[in-house]
Amino acid sequence: MLTSSWVKCHHPDAFLVALLNSQPMGFYAPAQLVRDARAHGVTVLPVDVQTSLAECSLVPPSEHQSPTATKPALWPVRLGLNQVAGLSQGAGLRITQARQQQRFTQLDDLVQRAELSAQDMQALAAANALQGLVGHRHQAAWAVAGLDVRPTALLAQTLGSEVSVQHAVEVALESPTEAQNMLADYRSLGLTLNRHPLALLRPELMRLKVLPADQLQHFPNGRLARASGLVTHRQRPPTAKGVVFVTLEDETGVINVIVWPQVAAQQRQVLLSARLMTVYGRWQCVGGVTHLLAQKLLDHSGWLHGLSNRSRDFH
Repeated sequence: MLTSSWVKCHHPDAFLVALLNSQPMGFYAPAQLVRDARAHGVTVLPVDVQTSLAECSLVPPSEHQSPTATKPALWPVRLGLNQVAGLSQGAGLRITQARQQQRFTQLDDLVQRAELSAQDMQALAAANALQGLVGHRHQAAWAVAGLDVRPTALLAQTLGSEVSVQHAVEVALESPTEAQNMLADYRSLGLTLNRHPLALLRPELMRLKVLPADQLQHFPNGRLARASGLVTHRQRPPTAKGVVFVTLEDETGVINVIVWPQVAAQQRQVLLSARLMTVYGRWQCVGGVTHLLAQKLLDHSGWLHGLSNRSRDFH
C-alpha cells in the first residue's frame, strides 16, 4: 500500500498505465482512473491504430523538452488497443507489429497486414481509432461498412496473397455531435476524454436548482442541498447497521451520500438501479469531512440516453 501510494503521488502517469493494463480489477473503473489522473496533471491521449500499442503506454517526452526542469515532467499516457471493446484477442498485437514495419496508409493496408476481421474493423471504427486514416467516427463507420474482408487467413494461403476488398462510395458525412461522441466513447471504451456527461446536462440540472460538487463543498453544516451525479459506488458495510453509502460523480468532483435505513427501504428501487441519481437532502460538514444526508432520491438515468456507466456495488 505504501509503495502504491508513493507511485500514485510521484508518478501518476505510470500509475495510471499500470492500473489500466491490469483491468478488470480493483475498486475503480477505467473512466474514474482516467478522470483522476487528468485532474492530477496527466495528459491522456486517445486510442489510434497509427500510434497506440497493444496496451496502454507512456509516451516519451519530445527531444526538445528541457532536461533542466527541477521536477520531472509527467509523460502523456496513450490509451492502448486493449481498451477497444469487441477487438479480437491478438488483434492489437498484430496491429502494433505491422505498424513497426511501416505506418498504415489506408484501410486496405491495415486489414491485410494486421489480418483483421470485419468485426475488428467495426470495433476500431466505433472506438474512433481509425480517425488518423479516414476521419471522424461517422466517416469511419461508413468506410468500414464498405469493406468486404476476405478471404480468411486459411483461404488466403490457398488462393494466393490477394485479399478482396470492396469499397463504399466516398460520401462526406456530418461529424458526430459531442453527445454522440460521448455515447460512443462509453460504449466502445468505457470512458471519454471529452467533457464529463454531467457537463452536458448542467442546464437541465440548474433548472432543478442542483449545484455542482465543487460549490456544495462550501456549504455550511446543516444546509439543505441538492446533488446529481453518475453513481460510481454503492456500499453497505456490515458494521453500518443498514446504512448505504453512495458516491456520485459530476464534472467537478464527487459527492458522498449517506442513505439511512428508513430512506433506503422507502426508495429501494431508485437506490439500487439509478445510474444517474439526484439526491435532495441536508449537507453535513464536520471536521472537513462532507456528506449529503439523503432525504429524497430521484432516478434521472433516462437523461443519459443509453450511456453505459457501471457502478461498483456492494464489494
